[in-house]
Amino acid sequence: MLYVSNLTKSYKKLLANDNITFQANDGEVTLLVGPNGAGKSTAIKCIAGLLRFQGEVTINGHLNKTVEAKRDFGYIPEIPAPFDTLTIYEHLEFVARAYRVENWEPRAKSLLSRMELDDKQNKLGKELSKGMQQKLSICCALLPNPKVILFDEPMIGLDPHAIKELKTMIFELKQQGCAVVISTHILDSVDDLWDKTLILMNGRVKAERTRKEVEASGEDLEELFFTITEHKAGRTPAITGEGENP
Repeated sequence: MLYVSNLTKSYKKLLANDNITFQANDGEVTLLVGPNGAGKSTAIKCIAGLLRFQGEVTINGHLNKTVEAKRDFGYIPEIPAPFDTLTIYEHLEFVARAYRVENWEPRAKSLLSRMELDDKQNKLGKELSKGMQQKLSICCALLPNPKVILFDEPMIGLDPHAIKELKTMIFELKQQGCAVVISTHILDSVDDLWDKTLILMNGRVKAERTRKEVEASGEDLEELFFTITEHKAGRTPAITGEGENP
């Protein structure tokens, strides 16, 4: 389980995250949605231990920057950063050694096959396209079998086959009891995945709904999203994969 308590992050005068509190339960998919600039990626980076912040983040009861937490944690960033001079296969070997994963080769080969990278294992990181980098990032994060995993805009840059396969993988992670968190501004790309949704705006959680609550009340999640994020007349939030709002 992931628990985030009073997460606050400032960049000088800019308050990017303002007292965010939520939990992502085992066997569930939790969405962090909102327009560009809502504070999603900053929150993800704080949770991942990449930024200093105020508040507390625990992963299966361990503070997020501890070794115990990192053993249970996987992270797929929005912008992949492979090593230029390592091959695809060497990336997986590096992760396996770092996490001390035993008998990792069969799982590595399965992940590469599912992401259609099995015939590209000798390609160097610097030779990979954006989509291939994203696929490699997914394989590396899933190799150690994390119990909590964070995706930051995971569908961007992927081809249709990879998107379908990733969704299948996310359903499998749920069934295995993994706590999955997905940060995105493209609601329709994850509409069939989520169990709980948090809508962020101006660095705060403006609404929280479970799928059961939405189905029971007849509430329209997309309409709620627009109501919260359309804070300027004539401004349309980016939920269909378009670029930054003006």
